[in-house]
Amino acid sequence: MISHSEYILLSIKSSFFDYISSQARPYSRHAAEYAVSCLQSYLSAEYVSFFKRKEDQYLLIAASSHSYHTVPFRQKRSLIERTESRVDLMLSEGFLLSVTEKEHVFDEDFYRLLIKECSLFLAHFQRLQKKTDMEKNYQELYALTKRLHATMNKDEVLNQFIFSLQKLFPDYLFYLFLSHDSDSRHKLPVKEFDYEGTGSASAMEAYLTGEIKWDAPESANQVILYAPLKGNQGIYGVVEVTQQNRSELDEDETMMTASLAEAAGHAYENAKLYEQSKKLVSDLQLINETSHKLNKNLRLIDTMTYMSDRIIRSFSADETGFFYTSSEGGTRMLPGSTSFFQTEGADFYLRLAENRVRQELEGVFIGDLKVKDAAFSSLIAIPMVQRDELKGFAVILHRNPYAFTFEMFKLMQSLIHHSTLALMNSMLREELELLVITDHLTKLYSRNYLDDSVQHSLKTDSQGVFILMDIDDFKTVNDTHGHQTGDDILIQVAGIIMNSITKSDVGARWGGEELAVYLPQADPRYGIELANRIVDSVQNETFPSVTISCGVAHWTAEEPESLKRMIRRADQALYKAKENGKNCAVFYEESEVMHETS
Repeated sequence: MISHSEYILLSIKSSFFDYISSQARPYSRHAAEYAVSCLQSYLSAEYVSFFKRKEDQYLLIAASSHSYHTVPFRQKRSLIERTESRVDLMLSEGFLLSVTEKEHVFDEDFYRLLIKECSLFLAHFQRLQKKTDMEKNYQELYALTKRLHATMNKDEVLNQFIFSLQKLFPDYLFYLFLSHDSDSRHKLPVKEFDYEGTGSASAMEAYLTGEIKWDAPESANQVILYAPLKGNQGIYGVVEVTQQNRSELDEDETMMTASLAEAAGHAYENAKLYEQSKKLVSDLQLINETSHKLNKNLRLIDTMTYMSDRIIRSFSADETGFFYTSSEGGTRMLPGSTSFFQTEGADFYLRLAENRVRQELEGVFIGDLKVKDAAFSSLIAIPMVQRDELKGFAVILHRNPYAFTFEMFKLMQSLIHHSTLALMNSMLREELELLVITDHLTKLYSRNYLDDSVQHSLKTDSQGVFILMDIDDFKTVNDTHGHQTGDDILIQVAGIIMNSITKSDVGARWGGEELAVYLPQADPRYGIELANRIVDSVQNETFPSVTISCGVAHWTAEEPESLKRMIRRADQALYKAKENGKNCAVFYEESEVMHETS
């Protein structure tokens, strides 16, 4: 049996748990108020109060009645302190629990456990409160950042700058000399810098030195001020202020104009850096998303198709091709390349890109090919390099000249560089998968792969043909010509089989000198004809000449079949072919065996 104290603690703990489960309010004050009510009830206490330390005292945050509101803070305070009928309990997070007992019922061990439970209860709500406050801070920070970003526009900075000057000095004329292009330049009074020296020398000097310059042509009776738009990292332009009917500058107006120009320069720089940072974030996001997608162990065709689509979509390219280069110097196109690279028209661009990439192992950026009748004017070629070895390259084309910027070129380089490992892994994975399902000598499929293919066909197709083949007197070939010649015969026969069947058919090495072919959705007549063609081809095309015997079995969905039973029927037909003198194909039927000679 549990004691009365243990029962009280369990009841308090249970009540705390129920409150945590049912209350969505993350405020520790509400929790403290509940705890006061709960503790007063279970402890049968006269008063219960919660305090929170603030500087040199404890402030009341919840109480069962209007008792004292503060408790003096002492640096060395015991975990449990008794004063007459009152017990003060030091909780975690700076809380103090004060219990005024009606009678002395509970010992120190009980209060120690109570401290633990109350501390855990209040700490839970403290954490929720902090989380809520932090979320509010983030929301406020986001709202502030959003407002700031709304003004981070280079053209808007210039517009506001000119508008402010015109408002301050409505009788003056203002023009901007800008060092960089602006999309809204047509909305502003802009002049071009004359870099050949025939324009305003003072404007160019102000731009180069970052200092205020001025002219006062006597014949024009005016003063022209040139104030640079200067930031911390550079000078972004010059404002020209023309003051009519003046012979000298007004010092206050000059200082105000210079201050505005400097402020505009800093604002323009901040907006420019902001735009650059957004572009950088966008570029990094593109690289990150692409790398993340490619690292999902995609098949090669899925990997390359994704890369091609991403480049065309992100850079508005017309054609994209990917090519693998072997160590022997060969080049083959990878899946996912656009159809243009399968035409003869692509040869010129492919040769140009490959020669440059192989020679320099560097990217190729051509803004205008300037080739007569060329379908594409812009070309980018980027090598795929791993451990300083060329593994392949990408070619990106556009019909218009200068369709790609240098920034696009650098971003494509980074994209291909970060993707090369994933691309090579996809190729290696595909090669390994091919090794697993193929026989290393004949390059036919393995028996396991054939079994899986037949099992799948039995479930999904309406019919099929299984052909089991055996090279006649193969032991004699090995004994007479040697095992190397025997291997060469196997390779020759495998080559004849692969040239005789379609892509949907499965040719496999069954074991030793036995080979097999499965023809999904084939009828008996086609199966027998194919078997006879292979028999004839083997006899006529192998050297030294050998023959084969074939057993042919057919199945239909009307008569459910198992792989084991179909193999047994084909094996029986093969045995019959051997009995009939070899070098022939025999079709198995339940009632009789139909013999088809080659």
